[in-house]
Amino acid sequence: MSNSKNTFEESLKKLEKIVEKLEDGNVNLDDSIKSFEEGVALVKECQKQLSEAEIKIQTLLKDGNVEPTEAT
Repeated sequence: MSNSKNTFEESLKKLEKIVEKLEDGNVNLDDSIKSFEEGVALVKECQKQLSEAEIKIQTLLKDGNVEPTEAT
C-alpha cells in the first residue's frame, strides 16, 4: 500500500494502473486482493486531497470576497 504522500496526479496514475491490471484479468486472487486494497487506499488518499483543496478554495473565496460562479 501507499504509505508516502503522493501528489493527487501520482495517486490517480497509480490507481489507473491498478484498474488496468485488474481489468486485464491475468492476475491471481492474492495479487488481485492486494491490488484492490492498494486501490482503495489510493481512492481514500485522492478523496482526502480533493476535500483539502475544496476547503482551501472555499477559504480563499470567503477571505478574498470573491463570489463563486455557478457552472453552466
